[in-house]
Amino acid sequence: MSKVKKKSNSTGTIALNKRAKHDYFVDQKFEAGLVLAGWEVKSLREGKAQLVDSFVIIHQNEAWLVGARITPLLSASTHVVCEPMRQRKLLLNRKELEKIIQVTEQKGKTCAAMALYWKGNKIKCEVALVTGKKEHDKRDTERNRDWARDKERLMKHNNN
Repeated sequence: MSKVKKKSNSTGTIALNKRAKHDYFVDQKFEAGLVLAGWEVKSLREGKAQLVDSFVIIHQNEAWLVGARITPLLSASTHVVCEPMRQRKLLLNRKELEKIIQVTEQKGKTCAAMALYWKGNKIKCEVALVTGKKEHDKRDTERNRDWARDKERLMKHNNN
C-alpha cells in the first residue's frame, strides 16, 4: 500500500491578513501562540482559516483574537460543538502584553492579527501594533506599489 504525501506549504503560512496591510501602517510586530481546540488544529492543517477583519482585544490583562474564522472540517466529530468565530486566547509574555496595552490606549492605535503560520509543530499568530491609514495614504501606497512594479518591468525589459 503506498502512502499519500500531503501537499505541504513551503513557507509554513496558513493565512494572511492582506487587508490589514492595506488599511494600516505597521509599527511593531509580535509573535504570539494560540490556545486552540483539536478540531481547529486539524482545520488549520488543511488551511481553512481567514483573518480578514480580525483584531486583538485586551480583557483582564489577557490578549484575545477576535474575528478570525477557522472553518471546521466536514469530518469533525459529532460530539464536539464547532464554533468557527469564537474568541481565541493569545499567549504573549508580560512585557509584550504591557507594550500592547500601553500603545492601544493611544488614539488611532490598535492591534491587528497579520498572519497565522507554523513554527515547528506549533501554530503562531503574528500580531502587530498598527495605525490607521487615511484615504490619501492608501492612494500613495498603491501609487508607489504600481511604480515599483513598472520600474521592475522596465529594468527587466532593458536588460534583455
